[in-house]
Amino acid sequence: MSKLNLQDTGALFQIAEPAGPQVAPRAPGRGIGIDLGTTNSLVAIAPQGAAPRVLLDAEGRAILPSVVSYVGERIVVGTAAMAQQAEHPERVLSSVKRFMGRGVGDIDFTHPYQLVGEGGVLRFAVGDEPRRHVSPIEVSAELLRALKQRAEAELGGPVDGAVITVPAYFDDAQRQATRDAGRIAGLKVYRLLAEPTAAALAYGLDRGEHGLFAIYDLGGGTFDISVLRLHAGVFQVLATGGDSALGGDDFDRALARHLLARAGLTEASRRQTEAARIAARALKERLSAAESARVEVQSLGLADLEVTRAEFETLIEPLAQRTIRACKAALKDAGVRASELDGVVLVGGSTRVPRIRALVEQTFGRPPLTDIDPDEVVAHGAAIQADILSGSERPGVTLLDVVPLSLGLETMGGIVEKIIPRNATIPISARQVFTNYSEQQTGMVIHVVQGERELARDNRSLARFELKGIPRLPPSMARVEVTFQLDADALLTVTARELMTGVKQSVEVKPTHGLSAEEVDRLVIESLDHAGEDYSARNLAEARVELGRVILAVRRAVTEVGHIESLLPPDDRMAIETALAEAEAAMAASDADHETAADNLTRARERLERISEPFAARRMQRALSAGMAGKSLEEIESALAAEEGLDARRGGHSAALIQDDDEHGE
Repeated sequence: MSKLNLQDTGALFQIAEPAGPQVAPRAPGRGIGIDLGTTNSLVAIAPQGAAPRVLLDAEGRAILPSVVSYVGERIVVGTAAMAQQAEHPERVLSSVKRFMGRGVGDIDFTHPYQLVGEGGVLRFAVGDEPRRHVSPIEVSAELLRALKQRAEAELGGPVDGAVITVPAYFDDAQRQATRDAGRIAGLKVYRLLAEPTAAALAYGLDRGEHGLFAIYDLGGGTFDISVLRLHAGVFQVLATGGDSALGGDDFDRALARHLLARAGLTEASRRQTEAARIAARALKERLSAAESARVEVQSLGLADLEVTRAEFETLIEPLAQRTIRACKAALKDAGVRASELDGVVLVGGSTRVPRIRALVEQTFGRPPLTDIDPDEVVAHGAAIQADILSGSERPGVTLLDVVPLSLGLETMGGIVEKIIPRNATIPISARQVFTNYSEQQTGMVIHVVQGERELARDNRSLARFELKGIPRLPPSMARVEVTFQLDADALLTVTARELMTGVKQSVEVKPTHGLSAEEVDRLVIESLDHAGEDYSARNLAEARVELGRVILAVRRAVTEVGHIESLLPPDDRMAIETALAEAEAAMAASDADHETAADNLTRARERLERISEPFAARRMQRALSAGMAGKSLEEIESALAAEEGLDARRGGHSAALIQDDDEHGE
């Protein structure tokens, strides 16, 4: 276990180390690694410590095109499905990975499909009337099922489980969608593994490398850049970046638009557009090895059209530069210079494009590593991790991914208390103890939020649930322990428990819609742009909460014993009532100027505390005298010891964030 100390925030909570999950060891078995790609997918094995190898189909092909056809009654997967794509673009589904964990409203890129929203779930309308509606999860399950069958044919029996790779920027919804697809396919999903981390794992174990590495992963539909530190079997992600809607498919579309323009088609049909895209993909692959290539597309009226590599590179240059900007940002976030890196690993078939390789070498100042086939390296890493998790004797490897955005709770005044900070390594657990605001409070609404802003309203709401059964206690006496458990797949479970009664409630956070990489970047940038106003708004909210707490406490005390003149003489009562009125007026004042309003609230609180202090002291002295009257010193000490024990049961903890780096924790 490692601890990351936090600064004291002055709030009424503390953080303590939760008990780490106990995971039973798995019996040695046969695990498989699956690279579920946007354009192509692969399955690999590395049994009992052997070197990983990608499995081939009956025709000797390693790659399974990530294409599923719903033409006719029989579902067709892979190469056979791709052959039907030009003729039936709306019934043959490809690049489905881009739709995973999304709602209809989240899709802002071009596609040939008819989308429907059913109960908040995105589905494709395919087949003959009445049209069948299938979700991206179901489509992905068909691909996973085909890869599972390939592995079972190779192994001569069922597989025990699988490690499935996902882009580093996949959020909770996208990760959960991938896990669900695995379950539908009949797979026991050991864990989800970030694609850049899988690539680093493959290189780290095969080459025995140590140091700082950048993983440049440009696939068919997504781009990831990760900076990792490799040392003594530990792979720590220092920073991540990328674009979940950028990849080789976008290169294809740019070239396809060029072909349509050359054909004079300003308004192409779906069928013509798909034919141009398929031709563009073939052209792209040929231009990676030649300076020019010719294409013929009869449906577009194109015959023997020559396209040069220079033309292609001009078309994709804006897209390529987007990847480089993300690389520079990741280096900055990691706090390292390109010259400090020990190597750059290329991942994904789109890195075969010569312009991409040249830009990577130029940006990082060194030729990239390409020892392992960029199409296969992710599957290799997944197979190695699957072998470890299936109980192999292979030396274990610790994989430390990071949280892309902070996770926290809304507290009084709409303030966010961040429990797990951005870029914390996962898996991780943190617990924090909250208290009650008033004695009438017998429940708490637990509102889980994600983001970097100081107020809950400016962040993304993930979940909301209520904890009931809190005992009726004076303000700040109840103790509610909230635990955040973020597992190896970056799936979050939040548990709230009242420490005196033991009443407990929990929620597994599985949002319906996810965040794109652009949205993650936007939220981080917004937090920086609005830092000044956010902190002033937070200070105002905190000042309002603190003043409200003091007003309640003073009014309760006046109500309880204010009739006793020896405790509250008339002049003191008048002064306190005046201060209370001023405090309540400050609470009701406009918040137009946050800084001025916060200062006014603070002054009102300080004035109320100062004026009521003699009354509070007399009241405390009276309570102490009554409590000790007629009691021996031994009895008083015994009572104090009992109170200390009660405080311990309420949750006396040290201020620290707990990081659980057990690789097997799920």
